[in-house]
Amino acid sequence: MPDAPLAPSNGSKLGLILKRGAVLAVPALIIAGTFVGLSTTSAMAPKPEEKEDLVEALPVVATRAEATNVQLSVRSQGVVQARSQVVLSPEVTGRVSYVSPNFLAGGHFNRGDVLLRLDPTEFELRVVQAQANVAQAETTLAREQSEARNARVEADELGITDVSDLALRQPQVAEAQARLASAKAALSEAELQLSRTVIRAPFDGRIISRAVDRGAFVTTGSQLASIFSTDVVEIPISLTDNDLDVLDLAIGFEATANNPGPEVRLSAMVAGEIREWTGEIKRTASVFDADTRVLFAYVEVQDPFGAGADDGVPLATGLFVSAEIEGPSVERAVTIPRTALRGTDRVYVVENNETLHIREVEVRSSDRAKVVLASGLSAGEVVITSPVRSPAEGMTVRPVDNPSEAEANPAVLASVAESRREE
Repeated sequence: MPDAPLAPSNGSKLGLILKRGAVLAVPALIIAGTFVGLSTTSAMAPKPEEKEDLVEALPVVATRAEATNVQLSVRSQGVVQARSQVVLSPEVTGRVSYVSPNFLAGGHFNRGDVLLRLDPTEFELRVVQAQANVAQAETTLAREQSEARNARVEADELGITDVSDLALRQPQVAEAQARLASAKAALSEAELQLSRTVIRAPFDGRIISRAVDRGAFVTTGSQLASIFSTDVVEIPISLTDNDLDVLDLAIGFEATANNPGPEVRLSAMVAGEIREWTGEIKRTASVFDADTRVLFAYVEVQDPFGAGADDGVPLATGLFVSAEIEGPSVERAVTIPRTALRGTDRVYVVENNETLHIREVEVRSSDRAKVVLASGLSAGEVVITSPVRSPAEGMTVRPVDNPSEAEANPAVLASVAESRREE
């Protein structure tokens, strides 16, 4: 019978367990030691200081609103136009026999000057014929009147009291009188036609262009020249509703001696120099322009080629001019720099020297340098004049005196670049 396997003893089993436990315990101890070491090192390391998030105040250039006495004014533009511009035409037909030396484009003339003459021969003959008809009619009338007197004497000598008008030749006298009146009317018409062969200037003016010369045959109504009057020129300028309020002008205004219109200073560049003239608003239109929503006012300048000229430089028609109209004076009006106005009705106000607030204002008048406010801001309040990118109510700002410090700020530089791109 074979031998049975020997069963391990209790001592052998215990040794095996111990060996296996030792093998597993060593790595665990190493891992635990490493963890404890790392925890101890982390606990002993200095902790970093916690810092609060600080918002850097935006540097801005600011100034205070002022209360000053100002003279309100309105600016506009317009083109100089002749108040009277006509096409010169003959009233009779004929051949041009005389042309004035001033009958040239750009030539000037005075009222009553002879500009052209048509050949008068035919019209002189008509006058002579009409004069003959008048003489003949006068002779006929004298004869009829003489015969009528003789008829009356004969009737009286014969003692005839009931005598008809025909016997006394009254109808014949009336007919002769009518023929004489007709002949005189024909003579007046012939003389009028003869006078129309001489074409005179209807006013003081200048010639824009001429269409005929000596020897040309013209008919009634044909164009001889285009002329304009130089006694007065006018400039239509556009005014907004706010402009009318500033100037206190009404729709359909007409200047009178007791109620003159506002004075207007006109300026334009002529031959490389700024020239100025003075005019007056004489009237305004009765309706607003439907497309532009403006009302036109008409500025007149008297004698623009003479006394109204600027050191001999006339206010010529077709010239584009700038107009500055004087308005009323306002005492202690709140004014700010033009750069402080944002859009049409907002400003950025700095309160407590650190907080930005967006404020709506009412603008009364403005120009390139300053803005006059009607409401929304008080004198002494601080307003920002430098660009501000993405402004927000309550944002922190820092007013500075040096504009370069504000302009060097990245946010401001970005704002300036963005505004330039929009332009």
